[in-house]
Amino acid sequence: MDIKTASALRRLRLVSAPEAVSFLVLLVCSVLKRTTDFNAVPVMGAVHGVLFVLYVLFWADAWNRAKWGFGTAALYFVLSVLPTGGFFAERRLRREAESAVIAARARKEGVVNA
Repeated sequence: MDIKTASALRRLRLVSAPEAVSFLVLLVCSVLKRTTDFNAVPVMGAVHGVLFVLYVLFWADAWNRAKWGFGTAALYFVLSVLPTGGFFAERRLRREAESAVIAARARKEGVVNA
């Protein structure tokens, strides 16, 4: 994995958890808007919107650079629209990055899979 691919995956991983948190907070604000006089939906909607747009941009970049298949790319996109999906995306991306580092070290040391 080259440095640009690793950077693209890292950016996607770093934005996925905040995007998930903002989605959950937006859902709570929507409930509070309807049950109380508290209305933070315009603010949280904007915050979540910016984070979602960043997620989609970083997702497209990661898909292009990592050469994911359609299924993997679709999975990461679906995770972005589920309320807690960003947490699962972050965990999978972290594991993928760790595996790539291990594979790169093995290639560098000349270890061949048996």
